[in-house]
Amino acid sequence: MLKANYNKNLKQHSQDLRKDGTLGEVLLWQHLRSRQMHGYRFNRQKPLGPYIVDFYCNRLDLVIEIDGSSHDHESAREKDAGRDKDLAEHGVSVLRFSEAEVRFEITNVLERIESWIVTREGLGKSP
Repeated sequence: MLKANYNKNLKQHSQDLRKDGTLGEVLLWQHLRSRQMHGYRFNRQKPLGPYIVDFYCNRLDLVIEIDGSSHDHESAREKDAGRDKDLAEHGVSVLRFSEAEVRFEITNVLERIESWIVTREGLGKSP
């Protein structure tokens, strides 16, 4: 199982990424931390198998990725698709948002995340 394959060699790098997060990551973290999203706990810059994912919820098997401009190139999109496929093969769903979406349309991003959770978990929408 992917989650059981914790790679301790990624620990320092994930800690460095948390310190140097993008504005989009910081903004989204303000809404995901402290169980603010339907009470689910998210981790930030979480080592998961051979990857470090931007946000991860173990209970939901959900990864949320914030893609900056480096993901705009075809080779990066192919790499992302391969990574998403690998995660999906291990039962992990991935939601991807651009840095611009998070920075300028945070309400829409939060609604899409909430909609995914509500659909998956069969929850009523929060007030």
